[in-house]
Amino acid sequence: MIDTIVRRLLQSIPVLIGVLILGFLLIQLSPGDPAQVFAGAMAPPEVVEEIRRDMGLDRPMIVQFWGYLERVLQGDLGRSFISNKTVASELADAIVPTLELMFACLIWSIPLGIAMGTLGAVWRGSILDRAIMAFSVAGVSLPIFFICLLLIQWLGVKWQLFPFIGRGGPLWTVDGLRHIALPALSLGLIFIGPVARMTRSSVLEVLKLDHVRTARSKGLKEGRVILHHALRNALLPVITLVGLQAGYLLGGAVVTETIFSYPGIGRLSVGAILSADYPLAQGCILVLALAFILINMIVDMLYAMLDPRVQGK
Repeated sequence: MIDTIVRRLLQSIPVLIGVLILGFLLIQLSPGDPAQVFAGAMAPPEVVEEIRRDMGLDRPMIVQFWGYLERVLQGDLGRSFISNKTVASELADAIVPTLELMFACLIWSIPLGIAMGTLGAVWRGSILDRAIMAFSVAGVSLPIFFICLLLIQWLGVKWQLFPFIGRGGPLWTVDGLRHIALPALSLGLIFIGPVARMTRSSVLEVLKLDHVRTARSKGLKEGRVILHHALRNALLPVITLVGLQAGYLLGGAVVTETIFSYPGIGRLSVGAILSADYPLAQGCILVLALAFILINMIVDMLYAMLDPRVQGK
């Protein structure tokens, strides 16, 4: 297991270097002038030019990138142009709400998706199976912003069950739970469909295998056969899918946090890009990339735990 973790960490290094290059090129290729943004719209040209020299923007690109790389390795992500706070402190304030949102989304959608897929496989061709597949297709097809607007209209405005603006507090408080309900429900609804469809297909394949027929021939109850002999083997591709979809959820969180004014990394990223706050945008990109790498590493470890043959590969 340790070899697997070390190998994944080494494989992540080129990805991180690529992310740093893209984040650096974000400033170089963007149409705005970072020095002008920092100085303000009414600043005279000589002041802008002085700020440009102080920021090192008049140096060759390779020199600027090397300086940026040195600062990042030292943990210095710069200061926000808008708030003048350090980027690290801005990210630290936003990462907790985003982690809470991801947790609140996955904690209910993964078990429900696996349960729906298993029921669909066991009762294949029934009305329940068709209903589950129809629900899954709807979850995959509908865009996240449309689901968010529907939930706001029905659960937030018409029935007034949950608030739909801002964050009420930490997740373990009643107000925090009420405020995170609609964002977590929106993200989870697009997550259930792929998990249910993959679980159904995987369980159907496993139910045809010899060890399942052997378990049934021993007289075991069908529920025990499904849970102990079929579902465990069927979860391997589902875990892979969950890891990939969890990474895509970060993109969905950008839309969801913006619509619900939820103060997480996604909303911070949109605000940084719209206001041309380049250091903050670079920091957000780096954090999102690290989160994606971490999620995939966790998936690899779970995969290796369920199938020890993977550890040797």
